[in-house]
Amino acid sequence: MKDFEILSRDTVVAVWQNAELKVLNNALLPLYLKRVSDANSWLKKRAIDSHRANSRLLKKALRLPEKDDVSTVLHVNAATITDTYWVREIGSDLKYEDIRFNKDYFSNLALRGDYSSFNSAAKRKDTKTPELTNTGSFEKCWKLKDGKWWIYKSANQKEQFSELFVYELGKSLGMNMAHYEKGDKCVKSLDFTDSAKVIFEPALSFMGEDEDYIKVVRKLKEICPKAIPDYVRMIFLDTITANPDRHTGNFGLMRDVKSGELLGLAPNFDNNMALIARGYPTSKSANDLLITLFNELMEKYPEYKEYLPKVTEQMVKKVITKLNMRVKLQVVIDLVISRYQAILIE
Repeated sequence: MKDFEILSRDTVVAVWQNAELKVLNNALLPLYLKRVSDANSWLKKRAIDSHRANSRLLKKALRLPEKDDVSTVLHVNAATITDTYWVREIGSDLKYEDIRFNKDYFSNLALRGDYSSFNSAAKRKDTKTPELTNTGSFEKCWKLKDGKWWIYKSANQKEQFSELFVYELGKSLGMNMAHYEKGDKCVKSLDFTDSAKVIFEPALSFMGEDEDYIKVVRKLKEICPKAIPDYVRMIFLDTITANPDRHTGNFGLMRDVKSGELLGLAPNFDNNMALIARGYPTSKSANDLLITLFNELMEKYPEYKEYLPKVTEQMVKKVITKLNMRVKLQVVIDLVISRYQAILIE
Protein backbone atom coordinates (compact mmCIF):
# COMPACT_ATOMS: atom_id res chain seq x y z
CA MET A 1 0.00 0.00 0.00
CA LYS A 2 2.13 2.88 -1.26
CA ASP A 3 -0.74 5.35 -1.63
CA PHE A 4 -3.49 5.60 0.96
CA GLU A 5 -6.07 7.73 2.71
CA ILE A 6 -5.61 8.78 6.33
CA LEU A 7 -8.80 8.85 8.36
CA SER A 8 -10.12 9.78 11.77
CA ARG A 9 -13.02 7.42 12.31
CA ASP A 10 -14.79 7.66 8.91
CA THR A 11 -13.58 11.13 7.98
CA VAL A 12 -10.79 11.31 5.43
CA VAL A 13 -8.33 13.88 6.79
CA ALA A 14 -5.49 13.50 4.27
CA VAL A 15 -4.29 11.55 1.25
CA TRP A 16 -0.76 10.19 0.83
CA GLN A 17 -0.08 9.80 -2.88
CA ASN A 18 3.17 9.80 -4.84
CA ALA A 19 5.04 10.49 -1.59
CA GLU A 20 3.13 13.74 -1.04
CA LEU A 21 0.65 14.63 1.68
CA LYS A 22 -2.56 16.35 0.67
CA VAL A 23 -4.43 17.65 3.72
CA LEU A 24 -8.24 17.61 3.46
CA ASN A 25 -9.20 18.32 7.08
CA ASN A 26 -6.57 20.19 9.06
CA ALA A 27 -8.70 20.32 12.23
CA LEU A 28 -8.65 16.51 12.54
CA LEU A 29 -5.19 15.86 11.10
CA PRO A 30 -2.84 13.93 13.44
CA LEU A 31 -0.53 16.41 15.18
CA TYR A 32 2.51 14.51 13.93
CA LEU A 33 1.52 15.26 10.33
CA LYS A 34 1.15 18.95 11.13
CA ARG A 35 4.80 18.91 12.16
CA VAL A 36 6.20 16.42 9.62
CA SER A 37 4.48 16.00 6.24
CA ASP A 38 5.65 12.42 5.85
CA ALA A 39 3.01 9.72 6.27
CA ASN A 40 5.53 6.86 6.17
CA SER A 41 7.44 8.42 9.06
CA TRP A 42 4.14 8.73 10.96
CA LEU A 43 3.37 5.06 10.31
CA LYS A 44 6.77 3.98 11.63
CA LYS A 45 6.13 5.80 14.90
CA ARG A 46 2.94 3.75 15.35
CA ALA A 47 4.70 0.38 15.11
CA ILE A 48 5.49 -2.05 17.91
CA ASP A 49 9.12 -1.74 19.01
CA SER A 50 11.04 -4.22 16.83
CA HIS A 51 13.71 -4.60 19.53
CA ARG A 52 11.27 -6.28 21.92
CA ALA A 53 11.89 -10.02 21.85
CA ASN A 54 8.17 -10.80 21.98
CA SER A 55 7.47 -8.52 19.02
CA ARG A 56 9.67 -10.76 16.87
CA LEU A 57 7.81 -13.85 18.13
CA LEU A 58 4.49 -12.14 17.44
CA LYS A 59 5.40 -11.26 13.87
CA LYS A 60 6.61 -14.81 13.30
CA ALA A 61 3.43 -16.34 14.72
CA LEU A 62 1.32 -14.02 12.55
CA ARG A 63 3.43 -15.03 9.53
CA LEU A 64 3.82 -11.46 8.40
CA PRO A 65 5.41 -11.58 4.93
CA GLU A 66 7.25 -8.30 5.60
CA LYS A 67 8.33 -7.30 9.09
CA ASP A 68 9.50 -3.70 8.67
CA ASP A 69 7.66 -1.06 10.70
CA VAL A 70 5.50 0.31 7.88
CA SER A 71 4.40 -3.14 6.70
CA THR A 72 3.71 -4.15 10.29
CA VAL A 73 1.27 -1.31 10.99
CA LEU A 74 -0.38 -1.59 7.58
CA HIS A 75 -1.30 -5.18 8.50
CA VAL A 76 -3.86 -3.61 10.86
CA ASN A 77 -4.53 -0.47 8.80
CA ALA A 78 -2.36 1.47 11.29
CA ALA A 79 -5.18 1.38 13.86
CA THR A 80 -4.49 1.71 17.59
CA ILE A 81 -6.53 1.43 20.78
CA THR A 82 -5.92 5.02 21.95
CA ASP A 83 -6.76 7.13 18.91
CA THR A 84 -9.13 7.11 15.94
CA TYR A 85 -6.57 7.37 13.13
CA TRP A 86 -6.16 4.66 10.51
CA VAL A 87 -5.42 4.21 6.81
CA ARG A 88 -6.98 2.48 3.83
CA GLU A 89 -6.20 2.15 0.15
CA ILE A 90 -7.45 4.99 -2.03
CA GLY A 91 -10.91 4.05 -3.30
CA SER A 92 -11.50 1.41 -0.59
CA ASP A 93 -14.95 1.19 1.02
CA LEU A 94 -13.59 -0.01 4.39
CA LYS A 95 -15.25 1.59 7.41
CA TYR A 96 -13.87 2.40 10.87
CA GLU A 97 -15.93 -0.36 12.47
CA ASP A 98 -14.37 -2.87 10.06
CA ILE A 99 -10.86 -2.28 11.38
CA ARG A 100 -11.48 -1.65 15.10
CA PHE A 101 -10.07 -4.16 17.56
CA ASN A 102 -12.47 -6.35 19.54
CA LYS A 103 -10.34 -9.39 20.43
CA ASP A 104 -7.16 -9.92 22.45
CA TYR A 105 -6.11 -13.30 21.04
CA PHE A 106 -2.40 -12.47 21.05
CA SER A 107 -2.08 -10.79 24.44
CA ASN A 108 -0.29 -13.63 26.24
CA LEU A 109 2.29 -13.98 23.48
CA ALA A 110 2.96 -10.22 23.45
CA LEU A 111 3.34 -10.08 27.25
CA ARG A 112 4.93 -13.42 28.16
CA GLY A 113 6.47 -14.75 24.97
CA ASP A 114 6.12 -18.37 26.17
CA TYR A 115 6.14 -21.25 23.69
CA SER A 116 2.57 -22.39 24.32
CA SER A 117 1.29 -18.88 23.57
CA PHE A 118 3.45 -18.81 20.45
CA ASN A 119 1.92 -22.06 19.15
CA SER A 120 -1.61 -21.01 20.07
CA ALA A 121 -1.19 -17.67 18.29
CA ALA A 122 0.21 -19.35 15.19
CA LYS A 123 -3.04 -21.32 14.77
CA ARG A 124 -5.24 -18.22 14.67
CA LYS A 125 -6.73 -17.29 11.31
CA ASP A 126 -7.79 -13.83 12.48
CA THR A 127 -4.49 -11.96 12.76
CA LYS A 128 -5.90 -8.49 13.47
CA THR A 129 -4.32 -7.46 16.75
CA PRO A 130 -3.65 -4.18 18.60
CA GLU A 131 -0.25 -5.54 19.62
CA LEU A 132 1.25 -4.50 16.27
CA THR A 133 0.68 -0.85 17.18
CA ASN A 134 1.40 -1.19 20.92
CA THR A 135 4.50 0.97 21.22
CA GLY A 136 7.17 1.12 23.93
CA SER A 137 10.30 -0.77 24.94
CA PHE A 138 8.90 -3.00 27.72
CA GLU A 139 7.06 -6.25 27.00
CA LYS A 140 3.36 -5.46 27.20
CA CYS A 141 -0.04 -6.31 25.81
CA TRP A 142 -3.64 -5.13 25.52
CA LYS A 143 -6.28 -7.24 27.28
CA LEU A 144 -10.04 -6.82 26.94
CA LYS A 145 -11.87 -7.18 30.26
CA ASP A 146 -15.64 -6.64 30.53
CA GLY A 147 -15.63 -4.49 27.42
CA LYS A 148 -12.73 -2.30 28.60
CA TRP A 149 -9.16 -2.36 27.31
CA TRP A 150 -6.35 -2.68 29.85
CA ILE A 151 -2.65 -2.47 29.10
CA TYR A 152 -0.49 -5.00 30.94
CA LYS A 153 3.23 -4.27 31.26
CA SER A 154 5.85 -6.74 32.45
CA ALA A 155 7.38 -5.67 35.78
CA ASN A 156 9.47 -7.13 38.58
CA GLN A 157 8.61 -6.47 42.23
CA LYS A 158 10.58 -3.23 42.47
CA GLU A 159 9.12 -1.93 39.20
CA GLN A 160 5.63 -2.83 40.42
CA PHE A 161 6.16 -0.95 43.66
CA SER A 162 7.59 2.09 41.88
CA GLU A 163 4.71 2.32 39.40
CA LEU A 164 2.03 1.83 42.04
CA PHE A 165 3.70 4.15 44.56
CA VAL A 166 3.84 7.02 42.06
CA TYR A 167 0.22 6.34 41.09
CA GLU A 168 -1.00 6.40 44.68
CA LEU A 169 1.13 9.39 45.67
CA GLY A 170 -0.06 11.32 42.62
CA LYS A 171 -3.68 10.57 43.49
CA SER A 172 -3.19 11.67 47.08
CA LEU A 173 -1.75 14.96 45.77
CA GLY A 174 -4.82 15.53 43.60
CA MET A 175 -3.07 14.86 40.30
CA ASN A 176 -4.64 13.44 37.15
CA MET A 177 -3.32 9.85 37.14
CA ALA A 178 -4.05 6.91 34.86
CA HIS A 179 -5.54 4.05 36.89
CA TYR A 180 -3.08 1.28 37.86
CA GLU A 181 -3.34 -2.07 39.57
CA LYS A 182 -0.90 -4.81 40.49
CA GLY A 183 -0.90 -7.92 38.29
CA ASP A 184 0.96 -11.22 38.04
CA LYS A 185 4.57 -10.17 37.34
CA CYS A 186 3.18 -7.05 35.71
CA VAL A 187 1.27 -3.84 36.29
CA LYS A 188 -2.01 -3.15 34.51
CA SER A 189 -3.58 0.14 33.56
CA LEU A 190 -7.06 0.99 32.33
CA ASP A 191 -7.20 2.61 28.88
CA PHE A 192 -7.74 6.29 29.72
CA THR A 193 -9.20 7.03 26.27
CA ASP A 194 -12.01 4.49 26.86
CA SER A 195 -11.55 2.88 23.43
CA ALA A 196 -10.68 6.18 21.74
CA LYS A 197 -13.73 8.15 22.85
CA VAL A 198 -11.06 10.82 23.09
CA ILE A 199 -7.75 10.84 21.20
CA PHE A 200 -4.37 10.50 22.87
CA GLU A 201 -1.66 12.46 21.06
CA PRO A 202 1.80 11.58 22.45
CA ALA A 203 4.18 14.50 22.89
CA LEU A 204 6.28 12.89 20.17
CA SER A 205 3.65 14.22 17.77
CA PHE A 206 4.34 17.87 18.54
CA MET A 207 7.82 17.80 20.12
CA GLY A 208 9.64 15.08 18.22
CA GLU A 209 12.14 13.62 20.68
CA ASP A 210 12.91 16.94 22.38
CA GLU A 211 11.86 16.54 26.03
CA ASP A 212 13.47 19.73 27.36
CA TYR A 213 11.12 21.09 30.03
CA ILE A 214 11.32 24.73 28.99
CA LYS A 215 10.82 23.92 25.31
CA VAL A 216 7.81 21.73 26.12
CA VAL A 217 6.25 24.56 28.14
CA ARG A 218 6.83 26.99 25.28
CA LYS A 219 5.10 24.60 22.89
CA LEU A 220 2.19 24.05 25.26
CA LYS A 221 1.77 27.82 25.57
CA GLU A 222 1.39 27.86 21.81
CA ILE A 223 -0.97 24.91 21.26
CA CYS A 224 -2.64 24.06 24.61
CA PRO A 225 -1.95 26.45 27.53
CA LYS A 226 -4.45 24.68 29.79
CA ALA A 227 -2.14 21.64 29.84
CA ILE A 228 0.70 23.54 31.54
CA PRO A 229 -0.39 23.11 35.20
CA ASP A 230 -0.70 19.32 34.83
CA TYR A 231 2.59 19.16 32.92
CA VAL A 232 4.41 21.04 35.68
CA ARG A 233 2.86 18.76 38.30
CA MET A 234 3.86 15.69 36.28
CA ILE A 235 7.54 16.63 36.11
CA PHE A 236 7.41 17.70 39.76
CA LEU A 237 6.30 14.16 40.59
CA ASP A 238 9.02 12.75 38.30
CA THR A 239 11.59 14.84 40.15
CA ILE A 240 10.70 13.86 43.70
CA THR A 241 10.34 10.16 42.77
CA ALA A 242 13.55 10.05 40.68
CA ASN A 243 11.87 9.08 37.41
CA PRO A 244 14.39 9.63 34.56
CA ASP A 245 12.20 8.03 31.90
CA ARG A 246 9.81 10.86 31.00
CA HIS A 247 10.30 10.89 27.24
CA THR A 248 7.96 12.20 24.54
CA GLY A 249 6.33 8.81 24.09
CA ASN A 250 4.93 8.58 27.61
CA PHE A 251 3.10 11.85 28.04
CA GLY A 252 0.91 13.86 25.73
CA LEU A 253 -2.36 15.63 25.08
CA MET A 254 -6.00 14.59 24.92
CA ARG A 255 -7.95 15.64 21.85
CA ASP A 256 -11.65 15.84 21.05
CA VAL A 257 -12.65 13.21 18.47
CA LYS A 258 -15.21 15.35 16.66
CA SER A 259 -13.57 18.78 16.62
CA GLY A 260 -9.88 17.99 17.03
CA GLU A 261 -9.68 20.50 19.90
CA LEU A 262 -6.83 19.92 22.34
CA LEU A 263 -8.41 19.30 25.75
CA GLY A 264 -5.46 19.15 28.12
CA LEU A 265 -2.69 16.89 29.32
CA ALA A 266 -3.31 13.15 29.29
CA PRO A 267 -3.40 11.38 32.67
CA ASN A 268 0.02 10.68 34.15
CA PHE A 269 1.21 7.17 33.23
CA ASP A 270 4.32 5.03 32.83
CA ASN A 271 6.31 5.47 36.04
CA ASN A 272 7.81 1.98 36.31
CA MET A 273 11.38 3.32 36.05
CA ALA A 274 10.99 5.64 39.06
CA LEU A 275 12.08 5.37 42.68
CA ILE A 276 13.67 1.94 43.41
CA ALA A 277 13.02 0.29 40.03
CA ARG A 278 16.76 -0.10 39.44
CA GLY A 279 17.68 -0.65 43.07
CA TYR A 280 17.87 1.41 46.24
CA PRO A 281 19.92 4.62 46.16
CA THR A 282 23.46 4.30 47.46
CA SER A 283 23.65 7.96 48.42
CA LYS A 284 21.20 10.39 50.03
CA SER A 285 22.48 13.19 47.84
CA ALA A 286 19.54 14.78 46.06
CA ASN A 287 21.68 17.11 43.93
CA ASP A 288 21.16 15.41 40.58
CA LEU A 289 20.18 16.20 36.98
CA LEU A 290 16.40 15.89 37.39
CA ILE A 291 16.41 18.34 40.29
CA THR A 292 18.68 20.72 38.38
CA LEU A 293 16.41 20.64 35.33
CA PHE A 294 13.26 21.17 37.39
CA ASN A 295 14.81 24.06 39.31
CA GLU A 296 15.84 25.66 36.03
CA LEU A 297 12.19 25.55 34.96
CA MET A 298 11.10 27.12 38.25
CA GLU A 299 13.68 29.87 37.84
CA LYS A 300 12.40 30.54 34.32
CA TYR A 301 8.74 30.46 35.33
CA PRO A 302 8.51 31.16 39.10
CA GLU A 303 4.76 31.72 38.77
CA TYR A 304 4.37 27.96 38.21
CA LYS A 305 5.33 27.24 41.83
CA GLU A 306 1.68 27.78 42.70
CA TYR A 307 0.88 24.50 40.91
CA LEU A 308 3.11 22.46 43.23
CA PRO A 309 1.51 20.53 46.09
CA LYS A 310 2.96 20.07 49.55
CA VAL A 311 4.49 16.65 50.29
CA THR A 312 5.00 15.36 53.84
CA GLU A 313 6.73 12.35 55.36
CA GLN A 314 3.39 11.19 56.79
CA MET A 315 1.84 11.29 53.33
CA VAL A 316 4.63 9.18 51.82
CA LYS A 317 4.46 6.68 54.68
CA LYS A 318 0.69 6.35 54.26
CA VAL A 319 1.08 5.49 50.56
CA ILE A 320 3.73 2.84 51.27
CA THR A 321 1.58 1.30 54.00
CA LYS A 322 -1.43 1.18 51.69
CA LEU A 323 0.51 -0.72 49.02
CA ASN A 324 1.49 -3.40 51.56
CA MET A 325 4.56 -4.46 49.58
CA ARG A 326 7.92 -5.42 51.05
CA VAL A 327 10.26 -2.43 50.71
CA LYS A 328 12.71 -0.51 52.86
CA LEU A 329 10.16 1.95 54.18
CA GLN A 330 12.45 4.57 55.67
CA VAL A 331 14.80 4.51 52.68
CA VAL A 332 11.91 5.29 50.33
CA ILE A 333 10.59 8.02 52.63
CA ASP A 334 14.04 9.62 52.91
CA LEU A 335 14.53 9.47 49.14
CA VAL A 336 11.26 11.25 48.32
CA ILE A 337 11.45 13.84 51.09
CA SER A 338 15.11 14.71 50.47
CA ARG A 339 14.37 15.27 46.80
CA TYR A 340 11.29 17.32 47.63
CA GLN A 341 13.34 19.53 49.94
CA ALA A 342 15.95 20.07 47.21
CA ILE A 343 13.60 21.67 44.70
CA LEU A 344 12.63 25.33 44.52
CA ILE A 345 9.20 25.40 46.15
CA GLU A 346 9.27 28.88 47.67
